[in-house]
Amino acid sequence: MSAADTSWILTATALVLLMTLPGLALFYGGLVQARNLLSVLMHCIAIACLASVLWFAAGYSLAFTEANAWIGGFSRLFLEGIDRETLSGTLPESLFAMFQMTFAVITPALMVGAFVERIKFGAVMLISALWLMIVYVPVVHWVWGGGWLAQMGVIDFAGGIVVHITAGVSAIVIAIILGPRTGYPERIGPPHAPWMVMVGAALLWVGWFGFNAGSAVAADQSAAMAMLATHLSAATASLVWLVIEKIKYGKPSLVGLVTGTIAGLATVTPASGTVGPLGGVILGLAGGVLCYLAVDLIKGRLRIDDSLDVLAVHGVGGATGTILVAVLATTGTGAAGLADGMTMGGQLGVQFTGVVAGIVWSAVATIVIVYVTKALVGLRATSDEEIEGLDFAHHGETAYRL
Repeated sequence: MSAADTSWILTATALVLLMTLPGLALFYGGLVQARNLLSVLMHCIAIACLASVLWFAAGYSLAFTEANAWIGGFSRLFLEGIDRETLSGTLPESLFAMFQMTFAVITPALMVGAFVERIKFGAVMLISALWLMIVYVPVVHWVWGGGWLAQMGVIDFAGGIVVHITAGVSAIVIAIILGPRTGYPERIGPPHAPWMVMVGAALLWVGWFGFNAGSAVAADQSAAMAMLATHLSAATASLVWLVIEKIKYGKPSLVGLVTGTIAGLATVTPASGTVGPLGGVILGLAGGVLCYLAVDLIKGRLRIDDSLDVLAVHGVGGATGTILVAVLATTGTGAAGLADGMTMGGQLGVQFTGVVAGIVWSAVATIVIVYVTKALVGLRATSDEEIEGLDFAHHGETAYRL
């Protein structure tokens, strides 16, 4: 065991959990109407609890133990065999399982942004449980657990495919099947608390250092470079969004700027351990522009109510970074380069394969999951509940007392 590595990953684990609780909860909560704030907070914290228990029961074992190229085995069910002395590399295996648990917590929680303000709470819980085990866990094994994409040499340092593509694609599938909010888009008001959105985004930004730099699973040069590239991408994409809004509307918005922040963070995630500082800036530029255009396409032209832009920011950003890493791995000082014998063209092919696999598996499996959920517990809140607000209708509470 390395005390240095263990100390850093203990810290990184807490940072990644901070991204969901309270970072993502506040980011999403500020974006919805006031009458639905508590429902969003409830979704995030309930998913965190549910995903943690499922990860303990079977998720970790199926993701990270050896079995075959498609799914792991059963040797770590209920974390059996992990005691105080068991190691995973230079870390206590208990810590590695906990670190990966925080990724399993935030990934289904990201999807909440696509179906806020109109979904039954029971549907959120059942979809999240089924999705974690059927979509997320197998893709983790493919990429990080020694599965078929790992054997091909795919580069996904911290979750472009595993986290952002799976969540983004599944989120848009759920949004389409569920249908738009009542009155969308004309009667949907602006975010009720932009200040809350900024606080949530700031917590996500800080927590993302644990997400990306922690994925080195060591206190080393790779972690340090990942942290630097992550920060530069976030800063660059934020400025890109600011400039676009200034040119287009005459006034840059706070919500727009921090949405750019998240776009930059999602875009750099798969490449953060491979690119250098210049690569981080380029990814921020690309992510800022492409994610902004994706928001306009999905909401403005296609009129799909992906309420909080999960596909446009996370899905498009994750795919962009996953593909561009093949080009940027050798660009500028600090880039790690490609594996021995791998060409840029060959790596691009592998990256495209990973992106397509993540999209197809997430879309097909999510369609099945949603219709199973619809048959068992139903999907949509009633129109009266939507008008009243899900806070009181589903949870008997209100966020604000005037």
